[in-house]
Amino acid sequence: APEDPQSFLGQWEDPEEDQTHPSVASFQSEPTRKKISFAQLVKEGRRFNIDLVSKLMFSRGSLVELLIKSNVSRYAEFKNVTRILTYHHGNVEQVPCSRADVFASRQLSVVEKRKLMRFLTSCMEETEEQQGECPPMFQLLTSSETNRCLHLGDNLQHFLLHSIAMASPDTPTGEGLASTRHFLRCLGRYGNTPFLFPVYGLGEIPQCFCRMSAVFGGVYCLRHSVQCLIVDKDTNRCKAVVDSRGQRINCSHFVMEDGYLVGDRKKMDTSLRLQFLSRAVLITDASVLPGESDQQVSMVTVPSTDGSPTVRMVELCSSTMTCIPGTCEFYLITHLLEPLPPPCLLCPVFQAELIFKKMLPEEEFCPPAPNPEDIIYDGEPPSSTGGEEEQEGPADQEEQHEPEPLN
Repeated sequence: APEDPQSFLGQWEDPEEDQTHPSVASFQSEPTRKKISFAQLVKEGRRFNIDLVSKLMFSRGSLVELLIKSNVSRYAEFKNVTRILTYHHGNVEQVPCSRADVFASRQLSVVEKRKLMRFLTSCMEETEEQQGECPPMFQLLTSSETNRCLHLGDNLQHFLLHSIAMASPDTPTGEGLASTRHFLRCLGRYGNTPFLFPVYGLGEIPQCFCRMSAVFGGVYCLRHSVQCLIVDKDTNRCKAVVDSRGQRINCSHFVMEDGYLVGDRKKMDTSLRLQFLSRAVLITDASVLPGESDQQVSMVTVPSTDGSPTVRMVELCSSTMTCIPGTCEFYLITHLLEPLPPPCLLCPVFQAELIFKKMLPEEEFCPPAPNPEDIIYDGEPPSSTGGEEEQEGPADQEEQHEPEPLN
């Protein structure tokens, strides 16, 4: 059972002594693995599942809660993100997040472990000062008052700012602390990190909802693109669509992504600030941080240095069914002009609920699906609960003959 975040932090008392762990050098002595050729990648291409935009899910986020509430989660399988990594002082280091990780960390001394526990515990207690206007998060971590109370060193400041709060040096303190609290609340529910990743990639999530919809009568027209819309002159509402094969499909509502609209019909929101992102997908034959297991799912942060933008990476292994054994899949993302949001899903659930409520205000959004044995289909008589004793009607009294075999 998942631990309560408050009790989870309450268990952070006196840390234990550092535990010994095998060094990276011990893994370098292992036999060299056989290299994978480009021809083999092409041959095994169908075994790769590459997302255009790959993101992680908070274990207590709105999307996970919706999957659980609606019972759509029965159609999906997830992997825990096993490591939170960061690039610090020229090395890739693992960020201690959970209580067990803090105790086992070799990057932190015993004193630093106590300081980290005290700071994370204090973050769970929101104060009035944190709700108001505050200096940037970086100034809070480096301020004289904070250092006088906790004496946070460079390692702790780096871990807290870039990997736990997932903030930038100019992020407001209130926003950074809220992100830290959400990070801590998601710890311990399914693993030592707050993130989940769906097996077979993020594209499985909409497919899960499609499967649930199909069970209850949803119809999907594959390879039927929409050619045009038929709009009612009086109401100015879409009443039908015509697909690429000339078939007309009547509808009460029509939902689409605005990228399909023609330029003159688009209405740009002037309050929104455009973001330009740079993305890359890499397939490698080794992990960014080799360890005892080659089945690691990691989130990696490369902080900004010398004015360069922060780079965030998601590392996937073959057990996520997104790549073949012996390879890793990396998703890199960085911003060009605007601050980069965390690599996790935040608002699509709320946007979908708003659209649904606008269309069907009296209906519940994604109600829990009934169990299969509780579903009664149209025209199907209810199952008898009186055992084998039933009243025999005229049809039951007729003599039954075995069907004759077809010639």
